[in-house]
Amino acid sequence: MTTIASLYRYPVKGFSAEALDQAELRPRHRFDHDRVYAIENGPSGFDPAAPAYKPKAKFLCLMKNARLAELETRFDPATQVWSIEGHGAPFAADLSDPAGRAATEAFLTEFMGEERRGPLKVLSAPGHAFTDVGKPYISFINLASVAAVAELVGAPVDPLRFRANINLDGLAPWQELELVGREATIGAARIRFAKRTQRCAATNVNPDTAARDLEIPATLLRALDHMDCGVYADVIEGGQIGVGDELQLD
Repeated sequence: MTTIASLYRYPVKGFSAEALDQAELRPRHRFDHDRVYAIENGPSGFDPAAPAYKPKAKFLCLMKNARLAELETRFDPATQVWSIEGHGAPFAADLSDPAGRAATEAFLTEFMGEERRGPLKVLSAPGHAFTDVGKPYISFINLASVAAVAELVGAPVDPLRFRANINLDGLAPWQELELVGREATIGAARIRFAKRTQRCAATNVNPDTAARDLEIPATLLRALDHMDCGVYADVIEGGQIGVGDELQLD
C-alpha cells in the first residue's frame, strides 16, 4: 500500500518548508499558499499585472543561495505575516502591506550581503505561484528513491532537500518515474502524473546546516544517466488529502 507520509508547502520560494496534516486540492491548481511569494534578486522582469513564469535564478533560491537554509520561517495565510528566525532578533512582517514588504527587503538585504545581484524585492500576484516549471502542478517525492539516493552518495539524505509537496511511502525505488501519464486517487482527490522532476543544485544544500555537502544531481547523472527524482502531477478532481491517506493507481 502506498500512502502519504508527509505534506509540505513553501509559502516563500526558497525558504522553509511548512508541514501540514491535510490539504485541500483543487483542479489544475498548485497547493494553496505554496510559492505565493518570491524575493527578486535584482531586476527579473516579473510584472505583477501580467504574471508569468521566470527562472528560479531570478529570485533568491537554494540553488544559488545556500545560506537561505540558515533561516527558519513561518507564514500565516490569514494575516499574511511572515516570521523569520536565525539571524539576529526574530523578525516578522505583513507581506501584503507595502511597509511590511519594505521591512522584509531591508532585513534580507542585510542578511544576504554580497550575494545580492541588485535590489531585493518581495513579489506576488493574485493566483500566481513561483514554481520551477511554470505550471500549476503538485509535486511528489518517493521516500524509497530518497533512500536509494542516500546509498548512491554514501550519506544520509533528508527528503526536505527535494522540497516536494507530498512525500510517499510504499513505492519501490524510482517507481514514481514510471507513473507519468497514469491517473490515481489520493485521499478524496484525483490526479494525473504529468512530468518527472529533474533535480538541480538546490538538493546539494543541507536543510539543517545550510552547507553544500552533497552532489546529488551529478551523482544521479553518473549512476543513472539522468537527474530525475520525484514527479509532478495535475489535480483533475479536487478533494481533501491528509497524512496517512492511500494513493491508489488506476
